Amino acid sequence: MGTRIISGKGTTEDAPLDASLRPKYLKDFVGQEKVKNNIKIAIAAAQKRGEALDHILLYGPPGLGKTTLAYIIATEIGINIKISSGPAIERPGDLAAILTNLHKKDVLFIDEIHRLSHHVEEILYPAMEDFALDIILGKGPGARNLRLNLPQFTLIGATTRFGLMSPPLRDRFGAVYRLDFYDEPAIRAILKRSSNIIDIETEEGAFNQIAQRARGTPRVANRLLKRVRDYAQVMANGVITKHIALEALSKLEVDPIGLDEVDHKVLHTIIDKFDGGPVGLDTIAASINEDPDTITDVYEPYLLQLGFLERTPRGRLATRLAYEHLGLPHKKEQTTQPGLW
Repeated sequence: MGTRIISGKGTTEDAPLDASLRPKYLKDFVGQEKVKNNIKIAIAAAQKRGEALDHILLYGPPGLGKTTLAYIIATEIGINIKISSGPAIERPGDLAAILTNLHKKDVLFIDEIHRLSHHVEEILYPAMEDFALDIILGKGPGARNLRLNLPQFTLIGATTRFGLMSPPLRDRFGAVYRLDFYDEPAIRAILKRSSNIIDIETEEGAFNQIAQRARGTPRVANRLLKRVRDYAQVMANGVITKHIALEALSKLEVDPIGLDEVDHKVLHTIIDKFDGGPVGLDTIAASINEDPDTITDVYEPYLLQLGFLERTPRGRLATRLAYEHLGLPHKKEQTTQPGLW
């Protein structure tokens, strides 16, 4: 299906924009108040004790600020941060090289930490608990274990698939925080801040239109703002008005609640081809030529959040709200169990 403009996952194109718009301090980070307050207290307590911050696990849908919070934590403490990801750490030796180059109280941020291999995790356990690295020298009967002491460091893990993390790894984090979707006022505040940074004049009505379509995700909001800015600079006088925003968003095929053509395709497949369901996930995937895991992880969460889909033991079911949004008559009637004669 290609990269969706309303996808929370970051792309190479997003990197420069994300870097320029990323807040550096907790006071500039909009939303996630409970998480921010807990992190603020944890940082203050660690600094009073003169110790490294406890290991922190951040989880939640993509695009909500997990990486940004990791950078902010390092900045607030005033120490270095090293960045890696689960897929990039393929072998135990890769992790050992990273750990041995850390300094006292440094932050190691591992994105998509649920994708670490089992062998790499085994090396990580003593590093997190005892700040030690166990290395096996030699093979067979003559092999011996060498333990290297590591400086106290803070591991910040981020994942979009909390359930896929192994329990032993999850249990070694001292603090676990879930990042939730943002409400519209928070998204509007983020858009206003971003608009000031990229120096584009934007009317209040335009902020409202973009915020409604951002799916509660800052990365999506900033991406939409960038596309609307481009449209305003080419087709208008460079000012993003409500009218210009509506025109640009219409051409991007993002409807007033943030659904794109793929979301509409999923809903229409269930309603038009299978009479609203229930229909199995594999059947939907085959009908739209998509992987079942992609539907579960990428397409379904927002549709479920809106109440447009229902998961039942027999399959996916389109709700009355989905019919109403698409402007279709809701023909499903409650079927009664035939009696016994």
